[in-house]
Amino acid sequence: MHRHLLRRRALIASAGLAAAAPALAACGPDIASEDDAGPSSRLQAPDRTEGEITIWDRSGDLFEIFEGAIAEFNAAYPGIKVNHVAVDIDAKLQNTLITGADVPDGVFLDDAKVGGFTDYLWDLGDVLAPYTADIAQQKLDVNTVNGGVYGVPFDLDPGLLFYNATALEAAGIDIAAVATYDDLLQAARDYRAAVPGSAPIHLEQSAFLGQLQLEMYASQLGTSIADADGNLRLDTPEFERVLTFLDTVRQEGLGTRAEYLTPTDIAELDNGNQVFYPWAIWFSFAPQQVLTATSGDWRATQLPAWDAGGARSGAMGGSSFVLPKDGPNADLAWLFYEFLMFTEAGYTAVWGPGEVYPEGLATSIPSYTPAADPAKPLYSGITALGGQDLWTVATEAGAQIPGGTPTPAWWAGAVDYLGNNLQRMLDGDMTPQEVLAQSTEDIQVNLVDRQ
Repeated sequence: MHRHLLRRRALIASAGLAAAAPALAACGPDIASEDDAGPSSRLQAPDRTEGEITIWDRSGDLFEIFEGAIAEFNAAYPGIKVNHVAVDIDAKLQNTLITGADVPDGVFLDDAKVGGFTDYLWDLGDVLAPYTADIAQQKLDVNTVNGGVYGVPFDLDPGLLFYNATALEAAGIDIAAVATYDDLLQAARDYRAAVPGSAPIHLEQSAFLGQLQLEMYASQLGTSIADADGNLRLDTPEFERVLTFLDTVRQEGLGTRAEYLTPTDIAELDNGNQVFYPWAIWFSFAPQQVLTATSGDWRATQLPAWDAGGARSGAMGGSSFVLPKDGPNADLAWLFYEFLMFTEAGYTAVWGPGEVYPEGLATSIPSYTPAADPAKPLYSGITALGGQDLWTVATEAGAQIPGGTPTPAWWAGAVDYLGNNLQRMLDGDMTPQEVLAQSTEDIQVNLVDRQ
């Protein structure tokens, strides 16, 4: 649990730092475009396979997984030495890129931060070209800024509906009948009638995670807080629809208000009061490592659709690998990431069973579609999910995620407005329309106009 929460809390902290830090574009190096006489900003594959690379990752479970994959990489590239360093990326990366001193060749970075560092990163469009047709569109979109692709996509984090199968069966609730969010509301009403005092649907109490989950819901509807050009597009019918759903859960007393995997949340999951959890695939960690009384009772299915026949998943979170221009051997680092993400030996070493996760890395799926083949599972039966084949559920959901847009540099700063106002709505102090109108005004004036 410690490793998992470190990783998820690092996402929160990094996004917060991205909002607080000044925009890096104003102080980036003077790199000429390919139309100029100077060097190109587009990375090219190396014509050598010997050298030394420095790779930065955060400490935790993923660091250990990537560390274990180095031996597989060196079997393919014995001439490349990998210095794999656990680093507080959020504390060090910005100053390192500005000063140009001891710049690493490759860095693990949250998708939410890529757009803020592009002046310091290689455009990977050329080296990724052989693979782009087979990369999940949402992951390409979040890494694409002004036509350049600045990250090697890592994971895809599809939203799923986790549910307590044992509790629902006892209450006579058929999960197969939950195809839309209206169906989910009715199932929650039926469960509460069968289990008086229960509050079946999770309502997130963290302002940051609540905003992240809101974006997951909006992703299903093909929208997000900003468009591809970074323009705010919050006050829309799509966002109003999502907020109205959440407000209905609140008004009817159908929701358990708690922060993700805090003691209150865990207690309400284990006592059968909270039985529906619409969340990213990484919630699968809870029955595997956190829940006690109900471990083995939980299952996952696709999210409900907003309309019959609509998308049954949306993106919630994600990370990529970036290659700084001042990294002395960034071209060799590309070979490292190419191996991990786009070769069978590499992605099997990452997502398949290993020392860190004996049943496989079942908290995400690859964003490279040949690696996320439903017919070729990298992990399969998850004991804590009653032996369910989570791989098939997740890969089928991931294939339904609509395309996305780059995360604006001000996204985390918007939590002070949208995230907090969402919580005020769940307190009963604001309407969905007031949340959208007030948040739009505040974000535009205090964040967007100041970029």
